[in-house]
Amino acid sequence: MKKEYKYASIFFAIIAVGIMSISYFYDEVDLKRNTTNDITTLDKTFLRTAPGMKGISGYINTSVEEIDQNIEGKVVLYDFWTYSCINCIRTLPHLTAWDEKYSEEGLVIVGIHTPEFEFEKEYDNVVFATKKFGIKYPVVQDNDKETWNEFQNRYWPRKYIADHEGYIRFDHIGEGAYAETEKVIQLLLEERSNAYGKTIEKKELVNLDEFSHATFRTPELYFGFNFAEGRNQLGNEEGFSKNKIVDYRLPETFREHYFYMDGTWKNNNDGMELISDSGKIVLNFNAKQVNIVASENAMLEIEYDGGKISNEVKGLDVSEDGTVNVSEPRLYNLIELEQEGPHEIIIHVKTPGFEIFTFTFG
Repeated sequence: MKKEYKYASIFFAIIAVGIMSISYFYDEVDLKRNTTNDITTLDKTFLRTAPGMKGISGYINTSVEEIDQNIEGKVVLYDFWTYSCINCIRTLPHLTAWDEKYSEEGLVIVGIHTPEFEFEKEYDNVVFATKKFGIKYPVVQDNDKETWNEFQNRYWPRKYIADHEGYIRFDHIGEGAYAETEKVIQLLLEERSNAYGKTIEKKELVNLDEFSHATFRTPELYFGFNFAEGRNQLGNEEGFSKNKIVDYRLPETFREHYFYMDGTWKNNNDGMELISDSGKIVLNFNAKQVNIVASENAMLEIEYDGGKISNEVKGLDVSEDGTVNVSEPRLYNLIELEQEGPHEIIIHVKTPGFEIFTFTFG
């Protein structure tokens, strides 16, 4: 009988996983049904209209009075982003270029800033980021994910494009597909001009360099116990301990794609905070690019493959002496390589209070 129960449990577990997978698949199919592969379609029966923006807590480059008026009768690109997300950051030069190129022809870009971490909810932080990245189009703060949920979104970044009648005609998840996206913008602007009895000049596509990802890279690593649930890659045997202060000690060996802590750290919901006077983070990774999202004033020393980090591999935020000055909550670029490969990075933290939220890679 015990064997029968065992096999029955396995059978039902397989069925449960299958149901979850099918449900997820059909959620995506249903979502894609709201857009069309035939972008020139005249039959919009099965297309949904862009939902209104709800729960907005802040307005940048616009106001609560202006936003709806500005998108009325326009082709609207809704960009879901958050300012410390490296994938979002890489798309911004294309968005700002499209805004400059097509805004006078009827395109409105709306950046829907939906934060991943608590510090990204701060209005001043988002304002600083929009200025840093040269964003002049409207940005709204969706701090409670109400607009995110209205769009049935689950990804950063994600772009939805609605035509001048408000129907969602295209959406894209993640980086890339820039030429495809711009061609959709051009087509929908042409539709709009024809509807209003006008003509617009055909323009060349924006030509910007696109980031080339490593073929095989370490996945994003989270330091917050809530974010790491289901994807725990903290290698220390002490593990996560919800809202507790933990003394971490480094093991003798390290697994690739796992991060290891040394020192006394507080386990927070979305990151880890250094309590001791100094600490250390060790990671064996495979990638071309390494970034961290961090906050609080702190000085970091970067060690790479057993020695001082060289100028050839330093990221944008690493100074000549191999240190990183963490001065505001944001993403910091630590390593930039020509070729992907397995390497080790050790971050020596010299300042208590330092907080780290995630490693991201390219």
